[in-house]
Amino acid sequence: MAAITASMVAELRAKTDAPMMECKKALTEADGDMAKAEELLRVKLGSKAGKAASRITAEGVIASFIDGNKGSLLEVNCETDFVTKNDSFLALAQAAAKLIVEHNPASLEALGALSYSQDGFGPTLEDVRKGLIGKIGENMSFRRFKRFEGAQVASYLHGTRIGVVVEFDGDMTAAKDVAMHVAAMKPVALTSADVPAELIEKERSVATAKAAESGKPADIASKMIEGSVQKYLKEVSLFNQPFVKNDKQTVEQMLKAANTNVKAFTLYVVGEGIEKKVDDFAAEVAAQVAAAKQSA
Repeated sequence: MAAITASMVAELRAKTDAPMMECKKALTEADGDMAKAEELLRVKLGSKAGKAASRITAEGVIASFIDGNKGSLLEVNCETDFVTKNDSFLALAQAAAKLIVEHNPASLEALGALSYSQDGFGPTLEDVRKGLIGKIGENMSFRRFKRFEGAQVASYLHGTRIGVVVEFDGDMTAAKDVAMHVAAMKPVALTSADVPAELIEKERSVATAKAAESGKPADIASKMIEGSVQKYLKEVSLFNQPFVKNDKQTVEQMLKAANTNVKAFTLYVVGEGIEKKVDDFAAEVAAQVAAAKQSA
């Protein structure tokens, strides 16, 4: 039986981030073989991924990668804001954004199957994701991505929680300004004509209810409703919005002055549409106490 030294345990812990006692057990089981011990720990750490897989990932980061006229926008989720500052998690997100541009995967499954190694995990991106779940102890997932190619592309990241990619022809500075504007004002479409019908109907329903409460005659109420809808369309369409850097002109006017044509934009906000879990600490403690009494 090989002697297990403190330096061996420390070396294994540095490689795997596993608890000291787990490292010692693995080295003992592997008879001092560092590579075998690391593999044993990877298996144990990986088992944590299964336990974490059902937990809600409503936090996360938006990553983007631009290479000439190609680009990507990606949302990677985790459970807590704390992990969004973890270097390994951030490296995974940035690497995935780059892989999307380089390989053009057709789906999240195809993205996960791409070759990638990090922090001793691999050989695929999905293997790294699972490995980091075990290492960090928190669920994480690739939620959505979009790849861009053809037109010029410009991106803007507001911290790590909001990301925008603009497809355009013309001036890069103007396009980046538009990307920043989109992050701030969050339009839903380029023009009023592009606003989804379901959003218009929702706004019309609200305006109709308000008009009914006003008690105005039908003809006046009808004009009130149409006025509210038209006001809404201007507020949520990019080209009609006052430009954030100069509210004396619209985005459309700014672009015309810069001889730039924006063809499309994509906006990602972390956790958008995901129902977050609200923890009730008192209830959780009470449940644990009740469970302990039952098992006693």
